[in-house]
Amino acid sequence: MANPIVIKPDAKLDLVLERVVDVPRELVWAAWTDPKHIVHWFTPAPWKTVKCEIDLRPGGIFSTLMRSPEGQDHPNVGSFLEVIPLQRLVFTDALLPGFRPSGKPFMTGIIELEPKGKGTRYTATVLHADAETRAKHEAMGFRDGWGKALDQLVEYSKKM
Repeated sequence: MANPIVIKPDAKLDLVLERVVDVPRELVWAAWTDPKHIVHWFTPAPWKTVKCEIDLRPGGIFSTLMRSPEGQDHPNVGSFLEVIPLQRLVFTDALLPGFRPSGKPFMTGIIELEPKGKGTRYTATVLHADAETRAKHEAMGFRDGWGKALDQLVEYSKKM
């Protein structure tokens, strides 16, 4: 297998969340790659993920349906670009399944997992095309939202 592409985040374009969590890497991986788990933690409460579809391979679908507290549905459809079991997931909304262009790209996400003692070093890097999109994502609550979702993942994973 080829080495993963090394991404050096650009502070003007990208957002990064890095933490060490007290959950084994295998459980974090399972939480990220199985739809039956994603619906329990993926969207920061009081929002909910009510549907998830995953085809865990490059070009495979990564789709979630998020529901706001007011009952509005927000579909997110994209595809995986890279899947390295237990180590790295790269997904984007710029491409639909089968690498078809989506026409309205917002971000590319990279989830990297590294064993750290009995836990996991968790790094989420989100790439944006321009500073305006990055600022919009940050204003939407990236740090709080992705941080809260990670807290929910940890809490849920301890019950798996």
